[in-house]
Amino acid sequence: MIALLDTHAFLWAAIEPEKLSARVRKTIADPSNEIHLSTISFWEIALKFALGKLTLTGCAPDDLVAVARRMGLAIAAPSAEEAAGFYRLPRSAHKDPFDRMLIWQCLQRDWTLLTKDRKLDAYRALGLKTTW
Repeated sequence: MIALLDTHAFLWAAIEPEKLSARVRKTIADPSNEIHLSTISFWEIALKFALGKLTLTGCAPDDLVAVARRMGLAIAAPSAEEAAGFYRLPRSAHKDPFDRMLIWQCLQRDWTLLTKDRKLDAYRALGLKTTW
């Protein structure tokens, strides 16, 4: 499986792994799976940290790049084509622009999104695969 960690799933995997479902912990630990983290997640973390909406104990957002690499995660940046084509993602009840870009990356690359987010039904109808 090729999968992308949602931002909350990455933070939990790095800081509070007990918050992850058993299925997601197993997926991350399975060496036959390729697990990615989007640069969009780093941007989301940095923005929420700067706005005081996210507290990180003992580290700053910049430190999380090294954490992700130590975890063996591949870093995935949106391509120019993905960024330019983002307008094609239908609007739904899900308004968070960070989540919407992660969804778009998964749809474009045919990856599975590892997420607890339950507001994704409209995107599943478009082919989004999720695991929790």
